[in-house]
Amino acid sequence: GAVVAVFQWGWLGSLFGVEQTGPIMSMMPIFMVGVVFGLAMDYEVFLVTRMREAYVHGETPGQAVVTGFKHGARVVTAAAVIMIAVFSGFIGSAEQMVKMIGFSLAVAVLFDAFVVRMAIVPAVLALLGRKAWWLPRWLDRVLPDVDVEGEKLQKQLTEGSGSEGGESGERELARV
Repeated sequence: GAVVAVFQWGWLGSLFGVEQTGPIMSMMPIFMVGVVFGLAMDYEVFLVTRMREAYVHGETPGQAVVTGFKHGARVVTAAAVIMIAVFSGFIGSAEQMVKMIGFSLAVAVLFDAFVVRMAIVPAVLALLGRKAWWLPRWLDRVLPDVDVEGEKLQKQLTEGSGSEGGESGERELARV
């Protein structure tokens, strides 16, 4: 919508150096979806993974959203600001297509990172509560149980070594 408003209708065109309005490049939506989807999924992973981790570690769904947002928002903000700055740099180009691509990607990242990922997604997760993290049993059985942090291994080694073997369990974990 912003691209059409500026580059086709001419709204605020002088602010962005648009000399002549015209139709939008036909490949623009396809190009935009590819680039913005990739960035959006990165932002989603940064935020929601930490929320899920907090929930799995025993926090209530609402508190998990707050904890995950508190830890992930700085990373998403920094990444989004960097990408907006990079894409905005192309707005100064003399080439109309380059200017259009830079503008469209900068606006898309701004909207996606700050409105969708950092406002709508956490709000929906908070409203859904426990239902946001629910998986059908059949799907839970089929999906691999990935323990990236190694908590299950730590627990297994600590429980398996007994009270005096705690140190040997830690040495075993360090060796692994």
